[in-house]
Amino acid sequence: MNEIQLKYGCNPNQKPSRIYMEDGSELPVSVLNGKPGYINFLDAFNGWQLVKELKAATNLPAAASFKHVSPAGAAVGLPLTKTLAKIYWVEDLGELSPLACAYARARGADRMSSFGDFIALSDVCDEDTARLIKREVSDGVIAPGYTEEALALLKAKKKGNYNIIQIDASYTPAPIERKQVYGITFEQGRNELPIDGELLSNIVTKNKELPEEALIDMKIALITLKYTQSNSVCYVKEGQAIGIGAGQQSRIHCTRLAGQKADNWYLRQAPQVLNLRFADSLGRADRDNTIDVYIGDEYEDVLRDGEWQKRFKEKPPVFTVEEKRKWLSGNKNVTLGSDAFFPFSDNIERAYKSGVKYIAQPGGSVRDDLVIECCDKYDMVMAFTGIRLFHH
Repeated sequence: MNEIQLKYGCNPNQKPSRIYMEDGSELPVSVLNGKPGYINFLDAFNGWQLVKELKAATNLPAAASFKHVSPAGAAVGLPLTKTLAKIYWVEDLGELSPLACAYARARGADRMSSFGDFIALSDVCDEDTARLIKREVSDGVIAPGYTEEALALLKAKKKGNYNIIQIDASYTPAPIERKQVYGITFEQGRNELPIDGELLSNIVTKNKELPEEALIDMKIALITLKYTQSNSVCYVKEGQAIGIGAGQQSRIHCTRLAGQKADNWYLRQAPQVLNLRFADSLGRADRDNTIDVYIGDEYEDVLRDGEWQKRFKEKPPVFTVEEKRKWLSGNKNVTLGSDAFFPFSDNIERAYKSGVKYIAQPGGSVRDDLVIECCDKYDMVMAFTGIRLFHH
């Protein structure tokens, strides 16, 4: 098949719409179920590149949860702790396969953003992963293959309309890529930069101790940023992105946005949240929304009379600012990646508040010395890659 006709483009008024191979060759993808749209395919192809690179860099199964052409989450298939299984709503599924763990992590880090995602999987989708996907609100999935059991489960999703795409894992795109804007064609070489240990070998801080786990997290951060709308930063801990700030015009706003998401991820593990007694009728998505408000500044919206009764079996106490600050102080050894240099040390100050210990960024600012000095103040380890990773 050389082309796939689409219902419309980004918006219903943008017709006609299709994806096709300009050179007349066969498309490297096939639609096994559903009718993916224009944005679905954008998410699918960006997500596939991300997880393919994560798998190559870490030798672990990888998954990504995409929304609006940026990842809401990305992770590799490390086992889940009991706490993570609980906050990701998968504790009832028993022991999960490595690929399912990867998706649970990718979906679970920022469940508010992942709602209605498009999923990318590095490996053949197995039954465990399909069972997890089947019960989440999602638009579709792309993978290099599906077991019979997994395909049957996924085809039953969304009344038989769930989008399932299979991609040829051996497909290699042309080295030059093109796109049109306002009728004008843009052309550039593909960003084939390998994210490896050599790229992260230039450590510029006094502290140069970079454990293997942190090196893996640096790779995850930078590979995630390769496929995140710029400006962007990514916080990573223990094999998964825990906060992604995408598409901001100011880098400090990226750092703050992603830092708040990383803080929320950690706050969800606090006893005050783990011990919430939700009403039996409250579904996972509504529980996610409730938690997001409960741990935020507008907590009264879910605790005032007439509202808390809709969500909880009993009214929980306020999660105070002091309690949240104390709990967040326990988040340590977080890694931060940036797609371009930090122009001011305020980014480092904000990152420190979210437990950042390790940083990977291009360097090249006229204020690099001040940024390094700030890192040294907090005994951080920072690597300069010398390479920008803008994605538009």
